Amino acid sequence: MSREVAKVKITKRQEAKVQPTKVQPGKEAGTKKASRTQSRCPASGQCGGCRYIDVEYKKQLSLKQKMMEELLGRFGPVKPIVGMENPEHYRNKVHAVFHFDRKKGITSGIYEEGTHKVVSIDSCLLENEKADRIIVAIRNMLSSFKIRVYDEDTGYGLFRHVMVRTAHKTGQVMVILVCASPIFPSKNNFVKALLKQFPEISTVILNVNDKKTSMVLGTRNITLYGKGYIEDELCGKLYKLSPPSFYQINSVQTEKLYMKAMEYAGFSRKDVVIDAYCGIGTIGLTAADKVQKVIGVELNEDAIKDAVYNAKRNHIENADFYCNDAGRFMVNMAERGEHADVVFMDPPRSGSTEAFLDSVMKLAPRRLVYVSCGPDTLARDLEYLISKYKYEVREMTPYDLFPFTEHVEMVSLICKKNS
Repeated sequence: MSREVAKVKITKRQEAKVQPTKVQPGKEAGTKKASRTQSRCPASGQCGGCRYIDVEYKKQLSLKQKMMEELLGRFGPVKPIVGMENPEHYRNKVHAVFHFDRKKGITSGIYEEGTHKVVSIDSCLLENEKADRIIVAIRNMLSSFKIRVYDEDTGYGLFRHVMVRTAHKTGQVMVILVCASPIFPSKNNFVKALLKQFPEISTVILNVNDKKTSMVLGTRNITLYGKGYIEDELCGKLYKLSPPSFYQINSVQTEKLYMKAMEYAGFSRKDVVIDAYCGIGTIGLTAADKVQKVIGVELNEDAIKDAVYNAKRNHIENADFYCNDAGRFMVNMAERGEHADVVFMDPPRSGSTEAFLDSVMKLAPRRLVYVSCGPDTLARDLEYLISKYKYEVREMTPYDLFPFTEHVEMVSLICKKNS
């Protein structure tokens, strides 16, 4: 496989004026905002991660449906939101920051909303329960191993964070110990003690983050136990998950969303498909056995390495992955007279850019399937697309990938007019 690398120039874009729809959960639900003692979660007044924690789940879905219809209904029909049968403990990646308190000793949890003050949390209704138990066990082990917790203010100390990734289908578990130095005292005994409590752990990784930064993971990974990665199954395909790999937080809902994206694509066996912002290749590889060729494009080199591995792991030979800027890649394709029948795009919450959307249109795909985790920026991008090009939004389906939060994932079908 040849790799292409492009320099990316970011230019300021003019955004369509779209006012996001704001909803206050307590008020809209017809209930008084719960106090901290009344809430299902004692930390709900501090962490800010689950604003809907005290709103009945059907009401949550109703609120989100209303928001999506008000924000996006002018572009096309918004289908009923797809919720979860069991909406708790869905997060397959759990992160905890560690802190030393003179009164309480070592604590772990998350930052209070808008601050770097650590809110101590032992369990969370959103997080995988096994992951929470592993984090508490690690916290309890630190003192006996005389491991000092990192102090953000002084820069002294070793232990910074723990990240636990759990594979929904395979059951594999990855534990990432984030430290300020690669020198971890009694690391072999520490891992043995952890595995004695949790023998189901598949791999333990020491991640070195020696920078004074708000980023959780550093760039160096040292495998202390296992292979240094885990695998999970999604839509019938196996995927390698290394420490920095992007993988949807809610595996159950992601499978449903991807199946809708495949339906919207309306494939034929002769189709050439582009998976832009492809990450580790999940969308493109899900489509691969239905089309002639899949082309995945992504700027993150580590993600592309995982995507190539995932294609080989699943014995897929009609998918090529390129480390490149997806917009520039598609422009080059158009200049060479090449085409794409379907384009998938799954950008970050900030959405796409006008330059990227222009590059998609140069290929004039029959269908564009836009997966969005930011409905506000989706509205902005749709405004640009349908005002400038002869395309229309045929249908949109919202998915509740993040129960108890205000976030909504949306998959949209955008087609050429009169096609």
